[in-house]
Amino acid sequence: MGFLGLGALLLLLLLLLLAAPCPGQRAEDPVFQPSFIHMSGPRVSSFFLGNSSGVNFSVIISPENEETGKLQVANCSGSKRAGDWNLDVTPGVNASKVTVSLSRKLELCLPNATDCCPSPLCVLETLQVLACRGSVRLAQLLIQAEIFANSSFAGNVSENATIIPNQAFQPLGSCPCDLTAGACDVRCCCDLECTPDMKQLFNGSCFTGVFGGDVNPPFDQLCSSQLMEYTPEWFPFLCVQSSLDNTPFLGYFYHGSTSTPKVPAFTIPLQTSPGRLFTGYRQGDPIITEEDEYFTVPQRSLAGQCAGNAPLAFLQDLDVKCLSSLESYKEGLPHRVRINTGTADFIQQNVAYRTITDRSKFITESESLHPAQALCQNVTFAEHYTFIYEDKNIEQVNVTVFLGSLCDGEILTQRFTVEFLSSKSANEEELPENPGYQVGKPVRAANINASDPLGILNIWQPAGRGLCSSATHTPVLFGVDSYSGCILEVGMNEDCSLLRGNVTEKLNSLIQATHIGKRDNSSYSDPEDWVEIIRLDPLNSDANVSTGSLKGFCPDIPANLNIHIMFAEVGAVQGIPQHQILAVQISYSTVLWQFQCGLSCGNTLSSLPITASVQFIEVPAQPPVQKLRYHRIYMEFDCNQNDVCLQQLLYPLTRFYTGEPYSQCLAKGLLLAFLVLLAVIMSSPWFSKLWNR
Repeated sequence: MGFLGLGALLLLLLLLLLAAPCPGQRAEDPVFQPSFIHMSGPRVSSFFLGNSSGVNFSVIISPENEETGKLQVANCSGSKRAGDWNLDVTPGVNASKVTVSLSRKLELCLPNATDCCPSPLCVLETLQVLACRGSVRLAQLLIQAEIFANSSFAGNVSENATIIPNQAFQPLGSCPCDLTAGACDVRCCCDLECTPDMKQLFNGSCFTGVFGGDVNPPFDQLCSSQLMEYTPEWFPFLCVQSSLDNTPFLGYFYHGSTSTPKVPAFTIPLQTSPGRLFTGYRQGDPIITEEDEYFTVPQRSLAGQCAGNAPLAFLQDLDVKCLSSLESYKEGLPHRVRINTGTADFIQQNVAYRTITDRSKFITESESLHPAQALCQNVTFAEHYTFIYEDKNIEQVNVTVFLGSLCDGEILTQRFTVEFLSSKSANEEELPENPGYQVGKPVRAANINASDPLGILNIWQPAGRGLCSSATHTPVLFGVDSYSGCILEVGMNEDCSLLRGNVTEKLNSLIQATHIGKRDNSSYSDPEDWVEIIRLDPLNSDANVSTGSLKGFCPDIPANLNIHIMFAEVGAVQGIPQHQILAVQISYSTVLWQFQCGLSCGNTLSSLPITASVQFIEVPAQPPVQKLRYHRIYMEFDCNQNDVCLQQLLYPLTRFYTGEPYSQCLAKGLLLAFLVLLAVIMSSPWFSKLWNR
């Protein structure tokens, strides 16, 4: 098994080398993604990126050449079935799903059985999936199948399973009071070892119910217990009043009253009583419709895809772009849905429809030619929502819907924007009620010394293949840590100095600003409202590092941009925290770039990923006061710094306790003092003598 594992490892390394792009292959040529798969289950899928019109797909089992140890070159004469393998292709517009599945069983062989696995390693084969147009091979997919047999039991299982009762409520034994083997237990009428003559002695006093409650002696804390030789004097005050059926010897066998837990359904926690549903929305609360459901707008998920049923949060602006085709297009939430204002009132959306004349801004990819009979449909290209609010309530909702024609084979970039405007500033320049930053709002940037002070602070928003040439930008949002990037295609003969300059230029294009606004309402005319960006430029390593005549090898490439934003909570406006930016630092992290290719590099291009990360760091609004030795000693006696405080032993009796009226606290305290005094008096020896008399 060790030799077989070593051979599989060497074959896996060989497949990784063969899975590299073919020599001379351009980025726009058809390709399988991924191009190499290590298969451990009966089914695996890949995607063929490119036009699949007129392309024939085939699967071939590739044996290894015993002399050279290499895979035999496959041709385009195969079919969609090879041995126990089947190939299924689901065609698409510019991407086709290719699925390879195993048709045999994966159970270990039983005696005299066929169509099974003779050993635990059931399948160890190498497959090639070819995409050909005629006799020309366009792309290939290598699959290393290493599948083990199923270890689960595959025999016939009887459905007459033995049901074991819960011993907490029903004893498992047929005679629980039969405790002694080979002898008759007294008062155990179900004991088979008791003769009829023995049973006549205790026939009228047999144990009933579960054994335990009536056999063991009453526990010492029971008030009715009179078996203790030395009973403490405080026993009458602290004994337990309980039935003999409920004893610690009985445990869970006691059949007491039980209550069935009520599992609440997954519903929105709204009040059903008439009147005000709630006191209004707060920032971040989901907006509710008349049917007590979430008001949804398409938004991007953590995986980068668009979720059509994402709830819309109050006071959080959105600008989302989603890719869609005519086949996958779905209508969103109907605009006739009424929205809850926050005070049990409902308002209707004001909808205005417009027609798109220039489709070039929305149609990002299409086939070269469309036949005259191509299917087209009038769909939504964009939606713009404007919520006008006052304080915590929504007063008006305006929706502008842009419609256009989408044909079969076209890719549509839908855009959804949401904007919240205060009713006090709907007709004038909006001044936020809270001057500080709110989570999810764009961070303001400026060029203080330029004629146009408007600055840019963005991160990448990749699309398509993730190339930097086609990536768009999205603003940095306050309080949202982000990590994005794109792929830069680099050739083998790339000059390292030019490569560093090109990467640095693309990273600096994200930050075209010299200062960052401390607050959301920072004025361009006031320099005190802005903090200067601290830039830690990458070091020029050309003078220190020499690569000689090496090609495809460049050290110290500044491929990672790090943006650190430090902020503090400096107050609150109407209960909403007010945040202020204190400092911004930009630094670069370098990587070692090396050209990667297969057996033959040729004129291929390699990928260099460059990234940008944003991290928000919360710091105290004021530096903490350095603690002296006196303060450290005083903290041991400070009740606010310790969980146990001797000074607060009588805290409920002081004026600082506000949980109850002071008169009630004083009365309860006097009653407690009286009970303590009474217990002390009754514990004295002379009281016992007086009580016995």
